[in-house]
Amino acid sequence: MSALVVTAAGPLSSLQDGGRWGNLRNGVTPAGAMDMIALVAANVMAGNAPTEAAIEFTLAGDSFEVDAESVRLAVAGDAAITLNDAPATGWRSFTLKRGDRLRIGALRSGARGYVAIAGGVASPPQLGSRSVHARSGLGGGPLRAGDRIPLGDGARASGGDVAVDPATLPYLPAPIRVVLGPQEDRFTAAGLATFLDGEYSVTAEADRMGYRLDGPEIEHRDGFNTISDAILTGSIQVPGTRKPIVLMADRQTTGGYPKIATTATASLPTLAQLKPGDRLRFAAVSADEARDLLRAQVEAIRTLPARLQPLLRDPRDLPSELLLATNLITGVVGPHD
Repeated sequence: MSALVVTAAGPLSSLQDGGRWGNLRNGVTPAGAMDMIALVAANVMAGNAPTEAAIEFTLAGDSFEVDAESVRLAVAGDAAITLNDAPATGWRSFTLKRGDRLRIGALRSGARGYVAIAGGVASPPQLGSRSVHARSGLGGGPLRAGDRIPLGDGARASGGDVAVDPATLPYLPAPIRVVLGPQEDRFTAAGLATFLDGEYSVTAEADRMGYRLDGPEIEHRDGFNTISDAILTGSIQVPGTRKPIVLMADRQTTGGYPKIATTATASLPTLAQLKPGDRLRFAAVSADEARDLLRAQVEAIRTLPARLQPLLRDPRDLPSELLLATNLITGVVGPHD
């Protein structure tokens, strides 16, 4: 079977799609891409459905060799990239042939990038998703050198390569928007003010399950234990350390620490691109404002296909039949010459 062969794996690379939704009642977390904007951008450049499974890499990417007649890959992220040892850039697609080697090194900015494969991957979904949840083993596990990623039926490259300008993607700027609650009453007025006025940093204890933050301590009212209830992506717990923990895509489904706020969905992609040492602040918005921000973001993403930029192809990659069928004279020889 045609495949993309992993010749070297990044530290935390895995297949992720739109998520494994509808299973929370059974204790199954959704997983899925940490940054849905970048996932959609990669898939749109590859010509896929927006939330098709792609390779999510963290801080640094992977190296691949093509074992297929041809395939198109699209990289969303500003990483150090080489194609057959020649320098290349991110935020674009690549048309590759059998034996071609694509190496994705460290990200120059942000924490996560995505590699989409035209036509998707052929690995079997589990509970409706190909997303890897490493702690439970659902979807498999992190990528390893020697893995063969089976290519979907539509993987053969067609058409020209494209790029996207990342500056046009609808990331919400700082601060991180949050809706207070559901247990803001478990914090003093001073504690709430500290949370909203203070500056926090992402610690080294930050992964797909959650970000443990460092910064000013948040004062509880009547202790820090509550009856366990539902955890959402973006829930912000404050345990006995009085330092916030933001729960992310691989979160647990329930928890017993009071939740001071929930991250607005539209701010999750911005949060997902923070790496250890990055600093952040929070700003409270209403639930209606959070929904409006998300609607505007979704509409901007919907128009992304119309904003793709075609890339010039390397003449060495053009088939001879295309060159023979192309009018190479018009514009060089005028009508009266």
